[in-house]
Amino acid sequence: MAGQKYNNVGLPCVKVYALGGLDENGKNCYCIETLDAIFVIECGSKYPDLSTPGVDIIIPDFSYLEQNKEKVKAVIISHGHDDEYNALPYLLKKIGFHIPIYTTFTTKTIIEEDYGNRYKNFNWKIIKPSDDMLISGYPFHFFATTHSVMESFGFSIETQAGNIVFTGNFITDFGAQGNFTIDVPKMAKIAEEKKTLLMLCESSSADAKGIASPTHKLTPHIKNLIEEGEKRVFIATYNQNLYNISEIVKLVIDNKKRLVITNPKLLDVLPYFISNGDLIIPRANQCGIQEINNYPSKDIVVLITGRGEELFNTIISLAKQESELSKYITINSNDAFVMAAPPAASIETLATEAEDELYKTDCEVIFLKRQDLSAMHAQQEDIKMMISMFNPKYYMPVQGEFRSLMANAKIAEAMGFASDKIFLLDNGMALCFDRAGNIIQPVPQIFTPGSTFIDGLGVGDVKNNIVDERNLMANYGVAILSATFSFKNKCIIGEPQITFKGFVNKTDSIKAYNGAKNLLASYLNKMLNDDKANIDTYKNKIIEAVTSEMRRTTEKAPLISVNLINLD
Repeated sequence: MAGQKYNNVGLPCVKVYALGGLDENGKNCYCIETLDAIFVIECGSKYPDLSTPGVDIIIPDFSYLEQNKEKVKAVIISHGHDDEYNALPYLLKKIGFHIPIYTTFTTKTIIEEDYGNRYKNFNWKIIKPSDDMLISGYPFHFFATTHSVMESFGFSIETQAGNIVFTGNFITDFGAQGNFTIDVPKMAKIAEEKKTLLMLCESSSADAKGIASPTHKLTPHIKNLIEEGEKRVFIATYNQNLYNISEIVKLVIDNKKRLVITNPKLLDVLPYFISNGDLIIPRANQCGIQEINNYPSKDIVVLITGRGEELFNTIISLAKQESELSKYITINSNDAFVMAAPPAASIETLATEAEDELYKTDCEVIFLKRQDLSAMHAQQEDIKMMISMFNPKYYMPVQGEFRSLMANAKIAEAMGFASDKIFLLDNGMALCFDRAGNIIQPVPQIFTPGSTFIDGLGVGDVKNNIVDERNLMANYGVAILSATFSFKNKCIIGEPQITFKGFVNKTDSIKAYNGAKNLLASYLNKMLNDDKANIDTYKNKIIEAVTSEMRRTTEKAPLISVNLINLD
């Protein structure tokens, strides 16, 4: 093996750690570091919640990888979901666009469509989901998994300490076909040829009993509507749930219906999927949005796709007749609308609003919840299958909130793993192995984990204090104090301006206004008579004094903004 460096037993030769993905949903980014290489596994984002207003996405802090960029040999993306790939351009800007990215044709297609023309200079290395290859001298053995997007995979890597397996996202649907098939024989071969030192296994649905199959299938919920129904059928699902989309395509073809695809991005990537043997839609089963009224309503299936909030906003605008699609489509009592997109907790309110707007159209609404349509993530029996298959010496749950990681750990414990063989880590902590495959205790924190906030085109411009200020404004309002002055003439020029937003009623506003105005004038006069005055110091004094006054007069503590302009 290239770079094989033998060190003494008891000294670390392999480290396994996460930059994101532990005790959180999304932002997945894990690393396997040897003496001469770092392999980055996944490079994802997560979406903000109510605690991070004004933030578009959240990605890992890549400072550790930037500091060690000479060791980074590859990035491996297991499948085409944004929680696995969406931070790629931000990482590559820090460590170099020359770093090879190993992934499948499907995932590359999804990523390039998502990024548009901004990042065409990636160094792609296209693999098949069950390939074997050397990457920077280390043997990698990939195996196909069944997930909600085609060509998903897990892999093993042979290191100086032993074999490390990363499961990727998976379920045990042995009836899956084509590029959704799970390659159990390849997994068995990997497990048989070399003992598994460590297995990293996904945890997103580890607290769900049984197996994900067959409740992950959409077909039972829509089959009768398409086969026997007399209504036009609308189906809304996430654009990255290509397994469910493939089910819709099959039902459309089997029942000689016509499919209307409303999302331009899906239409753009469809030729690439077709060339790879996926989502093949004969011309006789296609219908452009402009042609929708040329066919009987009962022959039409309308597919609406999008990401989280985007999908539900599309539904709302369509129901309200405020969408571009409304030129061709009006939802009415002759339609059935299937919402096949169980919402994440952060967008449940928006999903409920979408459902409510649909009911106003008088159409038939079928809202599938998570218990109706399970996520295509490993549940308890799926995880047991994977553990039995690889029988690792050590076990590390990854990908999920702490309750999910703990549920995963308890599955391993119930299967006979001793507690000192199971590792529940935080981001930034590293499992260190010596050449004999022994864990080196205690488990160290090798870097302080963090997040980078992306706000529009700004990368890392949104700091924690800015988020705190946004939350303060949202919860308690804002008071803006402005004044113009001349140090040279030692006078205030014009009338100071005071504006209150979102925290006072008419009764309190006069008292609050007068209090703030008097304090502002008082501190301005003190500053003008202070020959050594520092404007920032007096701004802080005004903020403290006005905050105290607002608490006294209104019992609220709004964000105080002070703008002092020196005309000199």
